[in-house]
Amino acid sequence: LFLDLDNDGTMETVINSLNPPPPGVVYYGNANTPNFGGGTIRQFDNRGLPLNQNYQFSILNRFNTTGTKKMFSVRWNTQQFPNVYTPAEFPYGTHKIKWFISDGCGNETACEYNFTVRDCKAPTVVCLNGLSANIMPTGMIQLWASDFLQYTEDNCTPPGLLKIAIRKCGEGTGIPTNPDGSLQTSVVFTCADLGTQCVELWSVDAAGNADYCETYVIVQDNQGGCSTDFINVAGELHTEMAEGVEEAMVKIDGTSTFTPPYSFFDLTDATGHYEIMNNIPLDASFTIAPEKTDNPLNGVTTYDLVLISQHILGLQLLDSPYKMIAADANKSGSITTFDILELRKLILGIYTELPNNDSWRFVDNSFVFPNPQNPFESPFPESISVSNAFSNMMQEHFMGIKVGDVNNSAIANVTAQVEERNQGTAIFDLNDRTVVAGEIIEVAFTAAQELAGFQFTLLHPELELLDVMDASQVTAQNFGRFVGKTTVSVNDALGFVLRFRADKPGKLSDLLRVSGEITRAEAYLLDETLVKPARLNVALRFDGKTVAGLDFELYQNQPNPFTQKTMIGFFLPEAAEATLSVLDESGRLVYQQKGQFAQGDNSIVLDRALLNTSGVLYYKLDTNAGSATRKMIQTK
Repeated sequence: LFLDLDNDGTMETVINSLNPPPPGVVYYGNANTPNFGGGTIRQFDNRGLPLNQNYQFSILNRFNTTGTKKMFSVRWNTQQFPNVYTPAEFPYGTHKIKWFISDGCGNETACEYNFTVRDCKAPTVVCLNGLSANIMPTGMIQLWASDFLQYTEDNCTPPGLLKIAIRKCGEGTGIPTNPDGSLQTSVVFTCADLGTQCVELWSVDAAGNADYCETYVIVQDNQGGCSTDFINVAGELHTEMAEGVEEAMVKIDGTSTFTPPYSFFDLTDATGHYEIMNNIPLDASFTIAPEKTDNPLNGVTTYDLVLISQHILGLQLLDSPYKMIAADANKSGSITTFDILELRKLILGIYTELPNNDSWRFVDNSFVFPNPQNPFESPFPESISVSNAFSNMMQEHFMGIKVGDVNNSAIANVTAQVEERNQGTAIFDLNDRTVVAGEIIEVAFTAAQELAGFQFTLLHPELELLDVMDASQVTAQNFGRFVGKTTVSVNDALGFVLRFRADKPGKLSDLLRVSGEITRAEAYLLDETLVKPARLNVALRFDGKTVAGLDFELYQNQPNPFTQKTMIGFFLPEAAEATLSVLDESGRLVYQQKGQFAQGDNSIVLDRALLNTSGVLYYKLDTNAGSATRKMIQTK
């Protein structure tokens, strides 16, 4: 091997397989010495291992499996494991390999060729998903490439040596540069750029490889740097229970004879209020459209399926057009059993979101349904359209509808009261028995009370679920299958039967446990009036003796991601002290709260002002009953 170790165009170092250097080193600068002797010892294996574990150069030979040809390769191995080979690594530069082949008669042939090692892979660059910026009173705003960067990384160049550049989309090709050849690291927006503007963010590595991502900035004029003639728009988003819908995005898109097309947005506060001030120009035509897509499971339980089923059967109709819209889970313009199937998949954890619907829908609050008994009979407005506006519009309200929640149990904002769980427990009776490994068993779960419905996660890591035994009102569609876990959602039935195969011996009472890990564990007492029923915990009882109920559970925060506030819920099997810790990605503690909490469901509200950071965060809850950690995201 003739190596150019310092990449100056000269192959100054030679490695000879007949007289190789010791492990971990090469003889630098020996190319012009007799028989390539001498040279300066230079370390190349800097892993800090014992000598017999350092890499050394060797030749790997093997017979070709399809003939008599012999294959040779330059590899690294170690003295400790001489028969374990790994591809050799070479520095940047042009090097040469020369082979000598001799036969038994002393005939010899040589061949050689050059090879070049260089960095050909462009760095990875990830943009932030949009920014908003306000024009300064001077009528312009300068933004830097770093303002849009989420992260950039490269296979060879360290992060500190990567360079970033930026340009407005459509203003050039290749790496953005200034007239003097330096990288363009900022962009300037003026009053002519109000609205959504696209930018390209580039990353360049030390070898000159580059790649880019596109993102956008919403240029606003909240300080009136461009004009004094504006229209202010404000309103509220509230539920049928008059609760404000928090952290919904209200977007205004429009045009004006005086400005380019524009787009503005605001996030609602805990009262559901939004306002877009000093931005929308006179003579504006625009639409106002709220949107909220987070936490599709908020307020959606099996009891909602009980109520929707009663409505479909005509036994007890949903009593408002908004509840009927909430029941239309697949957004088909009707309420059918397909809506129940879609919502059940959400409850069971099969869906993470509804495929054909958003988490929330919003209807213009001033709209009067022509037929409140069938809100789908005519189109209803989910946005407000305005033409040629010349005055402020401060009462543009919307009714917020949580899809799937027909009993108004959704938490619309962080100040809303969490629905208390009744201290009672729904018991499911099982026959306890000892099973052996490989045995196939049928396990019957029978409710001890008259229940309108129930849902929970069943943990069975040592039992493999084979089948659901179909019965009246219970089929495989009532269950979600996961490794070692089964989610359950049943209404209009008092039990079910599952068939398992045992992976290890043991008693059923040790192999089955109730959890709320995927599907929240709760049950509902039968109430012929179908008013909001008592919400019960869930437990298993074996042979009328052993009761295995809910253990400690830490729930996903709501909403997630969040901007201003979020709520962290958890379940305690008994009253206890709990400590909540919030950590950033590096493991640094950014917030901690300790307190005494009651048995059952509890919650803690986090305000971004308490955290003083953003991005990916981890929250951990420590109690005597257990400890758990989950991830959440705080956006800017």
